[in-house]
Amino acid sequence: MGLYHLDEVRQAAVQKIRKRVIENIGRNMDLYGISISTGHLYGLLFFADKPMNLDEMGQEMRMSKTSMSTGVRTLLDYKMVNKVWEKGSRKDLYEVEYDWYQTFADYFDIKWRKSVESNILVLRKALEEIEKLMKEHEDDEELHAVLQADRAKMREAEAYYRWLDRLIDTFVDGDIFKLVPKEPPEDHS
Repeated sequence: MGLYHLDEVRQAAVQKIRKRVIENIGRNMDLYGISISTGHLYGLLFFADKPMNLDEMGQEMRMSKTSMSTGVRTLLDYKMVNKVWEKGSRKDLYEVEYDWYQTFADYFDIKWRKSVESNILVLRKALEEIEKLMKEHEDDEELHAVLQADRAKMREAEAYYRWLDRLIDTFVDGDIFKLVPKEPPEDHS
């Protein structure tokens, strides 16, 4: 049963609770590099009784269709919402991805993997340049000492990024949940 089947007093009480949660989701979305308004949009979809289109979201949030579209696109890119099809509807509909574990794993893979790959590439190129410079200046002991120290630091960083890449793999393939099992929802009934 949806919220709109309740009388005004009960609707207002439920809306107050939801608003508090939505506000908090919005504030915490900066962790994901997502704006507060897009976080609020996620919160709206989280509590929606059915998939919503951009017009419905804009009406509910009092935002422009362009802002809604940008926010939804961001949430789609991070796999935090899904586009759904509904018979008889000509407009795109969206619903939140309720599996927060999967959402986090997808985000971790999307954002962190790109960073890890970029850092590994830069470090490998820098290590190649160090080797080349050391060969070109074989007799320069002072330069070799500096380059050897830099090479050791870079190899340490590269080892860290290879480890981080393996950590990301544990999220993607679900092995992380063998080490840190998912929490079952508490039943307070």
